[in-house]
Amino acid sequence: MPPFDMGRVRDVSAQADVNPCGACPVRSLTVCAALEAEELRRLAEILQTVRFEPGHTLFGEGDKADTLYNVTAGTMKLYKLLPDGRRQITGFLLPGDFLGLSVNETYAYSAEAVTPVTLCRFPRRRMEALLDEFPKMQRRLFSMASNELAAAQDQMLLLGRKTAKEKICSFLLMLSQRAQRRGHKENPVHVPMSRADIADYLGLTTETVSRTFTQLKTSRVIALLEGNKVQIHDMDQLYDLAEGS
Repeated sequence: MPPFDMGRVRDVSAQADVNPCGACPVRSLTVCAALEAEELRRLAEILQTVRFEPGHTLFGEGDKADTLYNVTAGTMKLYKLLPDGRRQITGFLLPGDFLGLSVNETYAYSAEAVTPVTLCRFPRRRMEALLDEFPKMQRRLFSMASNELAAAQDQMLLLGRKTAKEKICSFLLMLSQRAQRRGHKENPVHVPMSRADIADYLGLTTETVSRTFTQLKTSRVIALLEGNKVQIHDMDQLYDLAEGS
């Protein structure tokens, strides 16, 4: 893992006079959503708001797990390196997602910024103490962890039984649904990750991902727009393709 580069991160927690938690635009999606004003003030005392550029490694697999994070803007990717050197991306994190939890003293995966990202950074021990003190935040975190488990099970299905076209269609539907849950438009779909990242998430080659996008475009199921957006022309047809109908 490259050394921590302070030139690529900026602490912005001191720039706002307001409670950063109270002013957070995605608080309703985060682990903080269950907290009252005084509890938010206590949480704000232990956090730093940090920003990173695309490609920055937040932490690496095997690093000491002494920090927790909440994504408030941008997209992160989580991945593991396989014994043969290949990379398996295990998930993409969006605003509201929490990362850094570990049952051991080290991180079980690596985390890297896909786009410019803003995160809340919490010291692990102090955050654990607040979780003990605020049971409703602990319950909220357990609920989020359950959703992550469900997402991991969905990915296992994607990697196992689906064709390349079914995988790509399912992936676009997943991004659309996640955007909708965050109060954004479900269509067009924002796809900020590279074709190589999509390939490493779906267990495909980069060439297969590019070819499948072209096939979907040629058959007018989708249109590729500027700004890393994909317009879905027929949502029902995309659902049918994702299910192999």
